[in-house]
This record gives sequence, C-alpha cells and structure tokens, in this order.
Amino acid sequence: MKIIIISIMAIMALAQFFISKSTNQTEQHQYQVLKKYENFEIRKYEAALFSSVKLGTKGYNESSSEGFRILAGYIFGDNETKEKISMTSPVTMELGDTSKMMFMVPKSYNLASLPQPKNNKIVFEKQEEKIFAAIRFDGWANDKKIAQYQSILKEALAKEKIEHNNKFAFLGYNPPYDLVNRRNEVIVELINY
Repeated sequence: MKIIIISIMAIMALAQFFISKSTNQTEQHQYQVLKKYENFEIRKYEAALFSSVKLGTKGYNESSSEGFRILAGYIFGDNETKEKISMTSPVTMELGDTSKMMFMVPKSYNLASLPQPKNNKIVFEKQEEKIFAAIRFDGWANDKKIAQYQSILKEALAKEKIEHNNKFAFLGYNPPYDLVNRRNEVIVELINY
C-alpha cells in the first residue's frame, strides 16, 4: 500500500513539474517594473492586442467560467478558419458593475491576420502602453481574495499618494489544472504617473 501511495505522489509531483514548466513557457504580456514598494509594484505594460468578451454578471466567481469558455472556444478553433491560437498569460478580468474577460493575442498576429470569431460576443481591442500598480497573491482566486487584495492595494496607493483610475482588474496566470505555485494579481491603472 505504501508503494502505491508513494508512486501516486511521485507521478503527481512529476506532472506538476511539467505543468509548471509549460506555464512558464506560455507567452506573457510583457512589462517593465518601474518601482517596487513593500507589497506592490509599479509596472509599465507594453501595448498589446486582446480578444475580449463582456459579461452581464459581476464578480470573478460568477463570470470567470463563462468568459473563459467563450474565449477559449475561440482560440481552440471556434473561428471562421478553425485555426488554433496559442494561449497567452495572464487571463485578465476587469471587475465592476459588469465584467470583461480578456486574452492577449499572441504577438505573431495582428487585426488583419486574426481569424474572425464565430461568437459575435468576442471583440478585439488594442491597448496602448499603460502604467499599472500590481499586487500579487498565491493560491486559488475567488471574489473574497480579490476584494481583499484590491483593498490592500487601494490603501497602499493612498498611503503613497499615488492616483489611480479606480478600475481594478484581476490577472490569473495559471491554468486550472496547475495545483501549486499559483500566481494571481490585482492591478489598477495609474493616473499622471
């Protein structure tokens, strides 16, 4: 019995190693850290193209599955050419009265070369270079944790007298099957920084 348990644990550890390696090789939205504070940092994000879907519900728990299903469907081939598009990281969720989920489009594409989605809820949007404050947390994300870190970030920015647009977003870096070393962040765009 001990041998079986040890074998299962070894297989799980090995699987997580390969999953983590794959996650680290996923194309990410590039940024430069401008300044580090005790529990948050200021980042300048590169301009990027995103596929996005607006969701009628608010909050992470209520919206994340639907948004992910729609956008993942598009990149897994639910488009006019049935083309598969690489997943990127992080998945972005703007949270407010309504929600919007966004996947960064891989740099190898532009608006002209992207296949058209079959789902008319999906739109493409170009975002220019922006400066954000970001705070990181580990584990599994949910509305309570996101609200907690949003509050911590808001208080830290007020303490440093750093202005922001009060439109917070959640960044999730890991696929659902990644069980360890999960990376989550709450970000907000800065004003006059």
